Amino acid sequence: MLAAGRWLGGLPRLFDAGPGMEGPDMTLRSATPADIGFIRSLTTRPDYAPFIGDSDEATLQGWIDSPEARVLIWDEGKGPAGFAIFREIGDPSGRVELFRIALAQAGGGRGDAFFAALVDYGFATLGAARLWLDASGENPRAMKIYERAGFRREGVQRAQWWRPCLGRAVDLHLFGMMRDEWQA
Repeated sequence: MLAAGRWLGGLPRLFDAGPGMEGPDMTLRSATPADIGFIRSLTTRPDYAPFIGDSDEATLQGWIDSPEARVLIWDEGKGPAGFAIFREIGDPSGRVELFRIALAQAGGGRGDAFFAALVDYGFATLGAARLWLDASGENPRAMKIYERAGFRREGVQRAQWWRPCLGRAVDLHLFGMMRDEWQA
């Protein structure tokens, strides 16, 4: 059940109050093997190729089964609308990586709402001391969402990630947020 927290950038901050995060327009739940087809339908989209990597079914199943990872599905009431993968859960440093994020349809504030729910899940449910992620330099829209949510740009790895669809390597921008920044 969704429980309201403080406000973040005009959006209610959510925290996990049960097995999933729910509200009138959304649910954030753990992925099952039945969701792998949906996840791959997003990661194999040509328009997403410059921004997001793809993983085969066995790798996705491994993350679903792993205690060091969480694969989450965002449902807006009509079925899956997005997914995210957290990794490095249980790392002694307390860091947790928000590894992959994708929505089936962007716009209408969906990215901000989805990301706010993921950040709250990372800190409130997973107990992260620090959340971090990287973003393709080809994806300024996502980077704006991360910065609006309070993430700090911590660096750039130049020409780091080879994108076959572009025929070149792209920059990766590193972002992070500490627990005390989230709580502020």
